[in-house]
Amino acid sequence: MAAVSPIAACVLYKRTPLRDLAVCGLNLWAYMAAYEMPHDHPGRLEERVRADYPIAIDRALGLGLIPTLRLQRAFGRPGEVRWFERVLVWCHWLWFFTPHCTIAYIWIRDRDRFPAAAARMYGVFDVGAVFYWTAPTAPPWWAAARGKLEDGRSLNVRRMMIEYGPQFWGRRWTALYHFLGGNPLAAMPSLHFATSLTGAELLAEVGPAPGAVGWGYTALLGLALVYLGEHYVVDLLGGVALAEAVRRGAPLASPFAHRLVRALERLQALADTD
Repeated sequence: MAAVSPIAACVLYKRTPLRDLAVCGLNLWAYMAAYEMPHDHPGRLEERVRADYPIAIDRALGLGLIPTLRLQRAFGRPGEVRWFERVLVWCHWLWFFTPHCTIAYIWIRDRDRFPAAAARMYGVFDVGAVFYWTAPTAPPWWAAARGKLEDGRSLNVRRMMIEYGPQFWGRRWTALYHFLGGNPLAAMPSLHFATSLTGAELLAEVGPAPGAVGWGYTALLGLALVYLGEHYVVDLLGGVALAEAVRRGAPLASPFAHRLVRALERLQALADTD
């Protein structure tokens, strides 16, 4: 039902700026359903989860110790969330708005670029959801809690979002976390990084100043995701690969997309006549 809702909106309503935004919102609803659904059966999902290969790759990248642990041991203080760690946590939280605010900015600033920009951004979301279904992968904090990082010993990879969240949000934190953390085993590729990278590229196409903001946020988010234990470095590399695959594949998909648009326009005309 969620997957066909953007198509239904295109058939039922003539194209207007409001319909464009509605189609984006409905596509995001479909993505959220696809993202969360594998975790409807947590035990079954854990039986399929990949946890070892990202550890092996990140250990090689970190010269024997995964970068998350190197960063937390070098700059963190156990039991305390320092000021710069709070900045990184907020950088992570703001991601839930950033891709959509990027598309909204392009919608306001350059309406002609909007359709292609929205297709690229939400194409990254949708393709990423396919990986979460077919190859669920665990993040560092999950692997550490289950003793998978170092010879079966449980290492303390701090998940600072969980430490700081109750301090800032109080009683509202439990509901917020339940809403935003619908599938903990969806780490590869990192859609946090893939969509932020796509947003930076799209903003750079609008102008140098928006592009600088986009690239600056993407760099800070990449650091935050690794430092906070939310993603391995290899997850970020997977996000880069996904974003670039969608960018390079967009011209190849364009003829099919135009045919689909014409078909939907014919259906919309028929619906309007009826």
